[in-house]
Amino acid sequence: MNEKKGKKRELSFVEKMQKYIRSGLDGSTCPNPLKNDVEEMPSIDERVKRMLGIVNDFQRKPTNMLFFIMYDIESNKVRNQVVKYLEKKGCTRVQKSIFLADLDSSVYETIRNDLAAVQAAYENEDSILIVPLSTDYLRAMKIIGQNINLDIITHSKSTLFF
Repeated sequence: MNEKKGKKRELSFVEKMQKYIRSGLDGSTCPNPLKNDVEEMPSIDERVKRMLGIVNDFQRKPTNMLFFIMYDIESNKVRNQVVKYLEKKGCTRVQKSIFLADLDSSVYETIRNDLAAVQAAYENEDSILIVPLSTDYLRAMKIIGQNINLDIITHSKSTLFF
């Protein structure tokens, strides 16, 4: 018995999403739902520290790109798969529908192309924004609505001695 089982080729994110979409989105349950609900997200302090850790990393690769991914996706099924995809790619969730990434520009292009292909694959009114930014802009962010001292985290307070 010489059984040769060929390994099944793993489907890409876009191929998986096209398969889900062809199977029908309405009324179906989400495949592989997220284990970590958004209510279990780290505190705003921890998320801000993580974001600033990215921009203050002196060993950042010069080929890396810093960018936000923001989305408004109606389908739970599609939204959950996009979240899993972004986390797998190395993006950091900073709000329920906002991710921050510090990734190689080739990964940026892959994410951009994959999300565009998924968006185009089915009729929807969803929107996905991918916004490149500089470390200076991220350092200049302001947080409204939370009691957090960003100056302490960024170490941007200056002390004058007389």
